[in-house]
Amino acid sequence: MKQEVHNRLEDRETICSVMSEQLKFITQELKKEPFSKTYNLISFDSLEPLQLLQVLNDIIAVIDPKQKLDIREESPDQTAIRIFTTLRVLKYKPPNESTFRAGLVQGDKLVIYPILEWLLKRVPELQKRAYLARFLVKIDVPSEIMAEEGIPDLYAQYEELMDQFKDLHKQAEKLRSSGFNTGEIRKDISNMEDEKEQLNKRIERLKRKVESHPNSQTMMNVARNLRLERDKEKKLAEQRQEQATLIQHEEQKIRRLQQQLHDQRQTSVGANPDTLLQRLEEETRTNKYIVTERLPKDITGRRKTLQDLQRVVAEPAMGQSDLDQLNSQISELNSEINQLMEKRMLASRDPDDKSNLFRQQASIIAHKKEAAVETYRGLRDEYNHIQQEIEQKRDMVKEAGGGEVLKGEDFKRYVNKLRSKSTIYKKKRQEIAEIRAEVGVLSRTEEILRQRDENMNMQLGVAGYRQTQEDLEKVSSVKSEYDDRKGKTLEDMSDMVTRMNRKIAEKKGALAPIIKELRPLRQRNTELTAIFEEKKHSYETANAGLESNMAKLEQEVRGYHEECKQEESRYHYLNCMIRMIEMQQQKVAEEMKAYTSSDPYTRKKTFRELYQRKVQEQENLGKGLREQQKTVRESHGPSMTQMKMWKDLERLMECKRQCMERNAGMTAQGISSYGEAPPAVLEDDRLVL
Repeated sequence: MKQEVHNRLEDRETICSVMSEQLKFITQELKKEPFSKTYNLISFDSLEPLQLLQVLNDIIAVIDPKQKLDIREESPDQTAIRIFTTLRVLKYKPPNESTFRAGLVQGDKLVIYPILEWLLKRVPELQKRAYLARFLVKIDVPSEIMAEEGIPDLYAQYEELMDQFKDLHKQAEKLRSSGFNTGEIRKDISNMEDEKEQLNKRIERLKRKVESHPNSQTMMNVARNLRLERDKEKKLAEQRQEQATLIQHEEQKIRRLQQQLHDQRQTSVGANPDTLLQRLEEETRTNKYIVTERLPKDITGRRKTLQDLQRVVAEPAMGQSDLDQLNSQISELNSEINQLMEKRMLASRDPDDKSNLFRQQASIIAHKKEAAVETYRGLRDEYNHIQQEIEQKRDMVKEAGGGEVLKGEDFKRYVNKLRSKSTIYKKKRQEIAEIRAEVGVLSRTEEILRQRDENMNMQLGVAGYRQTQEDLEKVSSVKSEYDDRKGKTLEDMSDMVTRMNRKIAEKKGALAPIIKELRPLRQRNTELTAIFEEKKHSYETANAGLESNMAKLEQEVRGYHEECKQEESRYHYLNCMIRMIEMQQQKVAEEMKAYTSSDPYTRKKTFRELYQRKVQEQENLGKGLREQQKTVRESHGPSMTQMKMWKDLERLMECKRQCMERNAGMTAQGISSYGEAPPAVLEDDRLVL
């Protein structure tokens, strides 16, 4: 029994939620054109069945104008049959055929609301269907009438015309969807005809000019062949351009794939399967969090923003008073939010509640996740932007005639090579500068010595002796230089060997104790490295276990939160339902008590009596109004005649007043002109009915 009641309550809760969503959609759509209804959720839900059927008929009348009428002018059965036929033409499928007809006749909300929602979602499509149904719904001809002479031929002609209408309608729809305008097409046709006439005139003039030439036929053949060859050349140029474009696209694709391969190789350098698997797991967790948690929130926020914007656009223009009212509502809502937050903070300070710590940790972890996701998104967008810039720069370099852009280790090697070459270049440039300076000094010295030599030869007068002496001096100087160099080289080599041996001995003596100390340290380093790797592995294992446990705990906490919210909402709903049922039971008990009470003084009036009395009062009021209407209709003609007579009397009195004022003015003028009063004139009575 409890399970059955629970199931009924759940079904009722589901129905209420669905009906509330339908009500929201229906009221929002009815506010738009061409309905322009001013219903809200409460006023629309409180409509009577007859009024609800009238709203349904108005919506159907927008779709099919022939259905526009007041349903009070026809019987409920006729209204239900007409609406049911229209819905069948519009291809509406009711969920339950048996209850659908009865609910449509009675104006049941559970039947009418789905119909309204279905119609309002498909108004343009249904208008088109209703228009086509006017011509495409076949007429049911009884068999006895079809047996008469001429009726089958007429019916076949009717079906043929229907097929022609289908084809013409399809062609019209195709032309409407093609985007062509008849006016523009006519204008283009007229322009093309004018151009055709001008071309024909030019062709005639050219023919007359060519026919007068002696070799006209040969020249025409040559011109025709030239035109054909030019067309072929143009097609070949277009094909070459297409092939060049395809080659460029393929080269870009190859470069992109090579770059991806190079990046993958660079990332795989020094990596092992564990690190790669760990990296993939991290990326998978990140992407899973983004897809399952972050993206739905973003999509929900964007949809809510879009709905708010659409609602703002649908609202009419607002004045200063509307803005002031909205500001006051915003301030009131902010104050309510602050009060609720204070209550929540006071409730969260309960020392007996142990879930606060988990809530705080869950909120902190959620904020950290959101911040990490935002950072990850920013870095990924920046990475994509940089990749696009690199591709653009690479294309620019290739177009400028440069080589392939180096990356990673290749670029480092290239930089080191450039550095070594730049160092060698600087040394060579310095040597060249020194040699150039030395060449300048030597050339100047040579010039001075040559001048001195010439002067000495002129003074001595013996050229051969001078030359021989110079040769001997050169030979002796060269021999002495060689001897000096040889001695210096031997001395330098012996000194260098002695110094090197001494330095080696010193270094060995200095390194001997260090090497002795280093041997146990190396062994210790090996042991510590093994311990470190073991600890690191255990740490990673423990960290992975804790993260998985943390994820499970977060999921459980999230599930508990959802269950708590559902149970709270269900609790409040059940309380409200219990109160409503209690109130209904109380009303039923009072009604039964009123029915069963025998004391006429303490007995209250039942709802049936009250409603019967109200119905009787309304009927009496209707009778009085009908009698009053009848009296007004009977006295309308005489009253209009009497009103016309009074208006005529009013005009006559006004005319008499004006005549008396004019006579008084004429009398005053007569006295002032002649000094005596005018003769008395007997005035006629102008008051004639």
